[in-house]
This record gives sequence, C-alpha cells and structure tokens, in this order.
Amino acid sequence: MSALVGIVYDREASGKLQDEGRRMMQALEPYPADDQGAWNDGTVFLGCHAQWITPQSVGERLPLYRDEARLAITADAILDNRDELFQQLQIEAGRREQITDSELILDAYMKWGTDTPKFLLGDFAFLIWDRKNQSLFGARDLFGSRTLYYHRNPERAAFCTTISPLFAIPGVKAEPDEVWLAQYLAIPTMLDNTDIHATAYKHINQIPASHSFVMRSGRIELTRYGTLVPETRLRLPSNEDYEEAFRDVFEKAVACRLRTHRKVGATLSGGLDSGLVAGAAAKLLRREGRPLHAFSTIPAPDFVDWTSASRMADERPFIQETVGFVGNITENYLDFPDLSPFSEVDDWLDVLQAPYKNFENSHWIKGIYEEASRQGVGILLTGAAGNFSISWGSAAEYYVHLLRKLRWVRFYRELKPYSRNMRMGRLNLIKRLGKYAFFRPTHRSIGQMDIVSMIHPDFAEKTNVYERLKDQDIGLESSVSMMNERESFFHNLAVQNMRGASCTKLSLRHSVWERDPSSDARVVRFCLSLPLDQFVQNGYDRSLIRRASKPYLPDKVRLNQRTRGVQGADWLHRMLPAWGLFTDELRELSKGTGASAYLNIAAIDQALARIGDAPRPEQAFDSDVRFLMRSLIAFRFIKRLHATEGGETYEKRVAGSYIGSP
Repeated sequence: MSALVGIVYDREASGKLQDEGRRMMQALEPYPADDQGAWNDGTVFLGCHAQWITPQSVGERLPLYRDEARLAITADAILDNRDELFQQLQIEAGRREQITDSELILDAYMKWGTDTPKFLLGDFAFLIWDRKNQSLFGARDLFGSRTLYYHRNPERAAFCTTISPLFAIPGVKAEPDEVWLAQYLAIPTMLDNTDIHATAYKHINQIPASHSFVMRSGRIELTRYGTLVPETRLRLPSNEDYEEAFRDVFEKAVACRLRTHRKVGATLSGGLDSGLVAGAAAKLLRREGRPLHAFSTIPAPDFVDWTSASRMADERPFIQETVGFVGNITENYLDFPDLSPFSEVDDWLDVLQAPYKNFENSHWIKGIYEEASRQGVGILLTGAAGNFSISWGSAAEYYVHLLRKLRWVRFYRELKPYSRNMRMGRLNLIKRLGKYAFFRPTHRSIGQMDIVSMIHPDFAEKTNVYERLKDQDIGLESSVSMMNERESFFHNLAVQNMRGASCTKLSLRHSVWERDPSSDARVVRFCLSLPLDQFVQNGYDRSLIRRASKPYLPDKVRLNQRTRGVQGADWLHRMLPAWGLFTDELRELSKGTGASAYLNIAAIDQALARIGDAPRPEQAFDSDVRFLMRSLIAFRFIKRLHATEGGETYEKRVAGSYIGSP
C-alpha cells in the first residue's frame, strides 16, 4: 500500500513544481511509510509515500525512472496475475522472484502502451510519465480498489491517492461541491453519489474505477478499458463439475492474495463468505508454516441480545466451529468496549475526507484495522463482496423469479425441500412468494424508502437534485429484483468508487492492505457466467458456495439457513451513555448553523421527538434513529467545511497532521 503523487505542468515550472511536490509529500507524512521518494524533470513531479507489503516491495525505490525507455512510474499496486505476465512479457526466470509489481507494470506499458490495464489483475493505481511522447498515463483497477484523485487548472494538473494533499497546493480550496452534497443527502440508500467523476469537493475529481487516462498538452482523455461482464456463459455436465471449477478459480484468488512479508490476517464472522476465505487461506498458509490471524467482533460485554431467534448478535458459536474444523487459525475476539459509532465520527471523517452512511459497523471496522496493524499484519483478507459473487442466490428471490417467468414445474419441485429447510408450510410460502411476485413493485421511488431524505427541501430545489436522480441507478430496486442486484453492484462504477475509497484510506492509514478474493475479477466473471439454478437448489439458498465449501467449512456453518449474524445489533446500545450529547448536537442545527441550509431540519426535529430521550437498544435499525445518525455525520462534515479555527481554514487542517497516528 502506497500513496502516489503526480504534478504535470504545460511548460517548464521547476520552482513551482518542486515547491508543490514538496507540499504534497509533506501532507502525506502523517501516514506510516517505509520509504519516501520523488522524481522530477522540470515539468513533471512524481512522488511515492511507500508502504512495503509484498516481499518484492521491500527496499523498492519509487518513483522509478528508466533512462533507456525514457519512462518514469509511481504506483500503488499489488498484481495478482504475475505468472501470466511473466509469460506474456517473457520475463527471464532468474528475475521473476525479485521483480516488483511497479516494474512489471512498466514492462507491460513498454509492450502494450495504453492498453496495459487490460492485461493487469489486482488492486492498483499508477502514473507513468512518457518522456518521449510528453504524456502522462494512469489507471485504476477494475474495482477501483485504489483511489486516484486530481485537481486541474489552466497551467497544470495534480494527482494523489488521497484528497488532502491536493489542498496543500496554493490556491486549492476545500470548497463543497453542492451538486455532490445534494445527491449525498437526497439518496436514501448507502450510495453516496451517482457522478463517477465527482467528489465532495469542488474542483477535485477522481479517475473512476476501471478507467485509464492520457494527459497530453493540458488535456485529459479518459477511457473505460474493461468491465466484469463474462465473455461466455458456462455450461458444465454436473454439479460436481461446477463445484470443482469454482474451487479452482477461488483458491487461485485466495493464493495470490497471501503475498506479503508480514502476517496474514482475515476478518471472520460466522457466515459463509468470510468463513470460506479464512478456510482456504488457512489451509494454503499451513503449507508455508504460517498461521492465519483471524479477527472477529463480538458485542459489548454488557449487551443483552434483543434480536429474534433467526438472528444472532454474537456469532462465536459458528466462528469457533469454523476455527476448529479448519485449524491453523489464531483467533482474536474483539468487543471494543469503549467504542461506538458516535465516538468514531470525527476519526472516520478524517480518514475518508468525506461524509459516510455505513456507520453501524464503523467502530469495529476501525478497531480491527488498528488491532491487525498492532499485530504486524500486512494483508487483511475479507469476503466483503461475497453476497454478490460467491454466496449470491436468495432462495425467496429465485422462487419469485420462477413465478414471474411462469416456470411452475421448477417452482413446485423446489418448494417442498425449501419448506422443509425453513420449517414453514408450503401454502404459507406460496402466499408470501406470490404476493412478492405479482403484487409488489420491483422499483421504488425515493419517496417510498423507509429512511427520510436528509436534504433540506430548499436545497433540493436549488440543486434540482431529484430531477438529476430520476433515471439514475441508486439501488432502489426492491429486494426481489434478483437479476438487477448483481448488475447494480458490479457494474455501477459509483458503487465501486465508494468501496474503493474506504478500502484505500483505511489501508493507507494503518499500513494494512485489505484484499477481497470474492471480488477477484476471475471469480466474479466465473460467478456471473453460471446458470441461475447453480445458486439455488433443493431448497437451499446460496447453493453453490454451500456445496463447494465442503472441504473448508463445517456443516453447522455450511448448511445453516435459519440463523444469520447481525454484527451491528449493539451499535445503539453502545451510544446510549452519550445519547444526550448526540441529541444536543443535532439540536444545534435549528440554531442557524451553516449546515441548516443543507439538512432537513424539520425531519430531524420530528425524528428527535418520536425517539425521545431514552431509546431502547432494539431500536438500532429504526428508520428514525438511523436517519438521525446519518444527519449528524453530514452535519459534522458540513461544519468542518465552514469552520475556521484560529484563522486556520479547513483545507489547511486536512493538508496537515490532524490525521493522527495509526
């Protein structure tokens, strides 16, 4: 994990270039680093704030300049198809073990030029200065797992992995982009925005996921170089063939993500996705004599589980089953007794440099990174995208799909085992599924969502935000829209931008690289190529992963269809001691603060009145409570943009050392 910097001037600007490059590199100093490097030639500055994660990266000096090719590169990259690239680029055997990923990218550019990203698999962002052609070339990976932001003015463009160093450049201000902010406040789902180029700040843009660019003579030309759409649909003779093919592609995705000279960690819950990732990783690491360090969250010590019999806040019984079955796993059960989503708001705003909506798990996500870093973990495996790839396949949604397609024979064949597995009568199931299939709309407008829009009506009208969002994919399809959910997740670049932002910034802050085999391009394309009936069979949802994971997961976990974990169930319980502070802060909004013109004050006051002074822990997923928490996060972000502290503007603070130690 590294942070890269790039500045390109249209003409010789040696003095300005060095000063701006130095400022940007200094703004990265609060992040941990194994090395810092810079290169410039009078019109171009490249920098790298490097964290050495892979064995090949240890001692690597970036930026790298090749005099014979007249090429310079700075990169934030881990490649997952090195063996394939060795063959295609004819890298001699003696060089393969030591060659860095940055050198491989440069070799690829020398062979394929601007088509290079099409041949790369992994997590990456990079910049290449082509001195011969006087052009800057750069790219982000297919999933946007590494970020790349930029600012342009008439004389130069500046690029960086994070936003804050761009504010270190004289004249670049941290002004809110009101169109972006309006969308953020108006969209009731987790999505922050639909504009794949914009950020929360005016004049700061981003290179979108799966895009490359060429900058020449002051112009930036963007190209989408690839998608996750599979080339063909896969048809195999039997279930066993599908299971073997899945294990083959998935094990390769896990194996290539174990490449680190540090310890390997993984987030582990009691479910299928993280369990399969941990199971495969632990078995592969055993061959190398290395353990897998698993990090699992458990509720606060004084929490009383209020969830239903089909839900569980404490997943230890299932986690321990997986650990015992797999072996070679060092367990870490973390309860973070002093943390809550409320206590971590400022820290998350510091890290993300933008507001966020997924707050319920924020305290333990941060806590896991901190603990993994403390233990010397370099790679943190997750299965975050698993619900849409390896474990996709809701039985109820599939049966609704069958009903809508009038596939009665298949439906009735599946109904009996599903009824048995769920312990529900078939007539009752038919009534419920029929209602969803024929009487529930597959698309909802913003006004039909449970969570009230955070945006002030006047600000919405001023920005015309609802008209802008009318035809956008903002995740409003109903839960029974089976065919749309994966497409929305994997093909919506706004979703990938949002995921990549948190992954990059958390990884950089803690020097722990998050890696997700369930979002490997090969795995995703494989899953997208399969027939639907591979994902739901014989009354089991997520059938493929349940069948294929037999070598890695115990039956108690693998076949569990009745109980699901609720990892955020105790978030409100954790906040109750500070509830008065929380509500007092929200009431500031009605006193004419700078944020009152943006936020839906009337709805906040109404929600506060409905919830009262003493909410119950079981109201954790009440729409009013969630609306209030999201509003507070937005309030804090907007306050930062309008605040001055002793004459120090926000852009100076975000470019400085406020980030703190990891």
